[in-house]
Amino acid sequence: MTLRIHGLGRRYGSLVALDDVSLEVKPGEIVGLLGPNGAGKSTLMRTAAGLQPPDQGTVHVEEADLWRVPITAKRRLGFASEHPEFYEELSADEYIAFLAAVRGLDPAAAAERASELYASLGLAGRTAEPVRGFSNGMRKKLSFLAAVLHRPPVLLCDEALDGFDAPAALYAREALRALASSGTAVLFSSHATEAVERLCDRVVVLHRGRVVRTLARSEWGGSARGLSMLERAFLDVIGAPAA
Repeated sequence: MTLRIHGLGRRYGSLVALDDVSLEVKPGEIVGLLGPNGAGKSTLMRTAAGLQPPDQGTVHVEEADLWRVPITAKRRLGFASEHPEFYEELSADEYIAFLAAVRGLDPAAAAERASELYASLGLAGRTAEPVRGFSNGMRKKLSFLAAVLHRPPVLLCDEALDGFDAPAALYAREALRALASSGTAVLFSSHATEAVERLCDRVVVLHRGRVVRTLARSEWGGSARGLSMLERAFLDVIGAPAA
């Protein structure tokens, strides 16, 4: 499914956070949203996820208008937040079971997929503990897991891999590539160029709330997608298989 953002505007008092922002992410594409801190990336991602309304503009998940038919649109979305929030008293297992029920997933299949993701992200052995005791890195991993659990047609990642240790970050990038290969449209925001250079097919540069440039991989001379030599050497040293 295609994510279409058109003419999005958002103000906080006199501050213009988003100024007529338009972009599109097609099925199978990973688009990087790159910009410095304060550029409007998180405002754009939260608005595209349906967590805050725009002052103007539209967000469509395929043909579903996010603000006219929110339930239909949100069923097709996954969102990994920069600052994830949870029901703190729940364990990770309970939280994921709750999400699976809300999304209408088969409980056994969801639990099996969650178990695989726990192991790959380094959360195995901690999933029965209340989330309130999780470190920031663990919370970010759980947010990412929850976002990809149902293999959404459209996935939004807002600085989603910040705080990950190296093995988890490598796995998460490969998981994003696998989702894109299966047809998911991925919008991946970051303020760090190296975080998007090897991952994304195309980059939208946001500055002071406006789209100032869009770059294809060929325009920035990007290397081939996949693991770098250093990443492969690192995985070999720690004994982790390359995805």
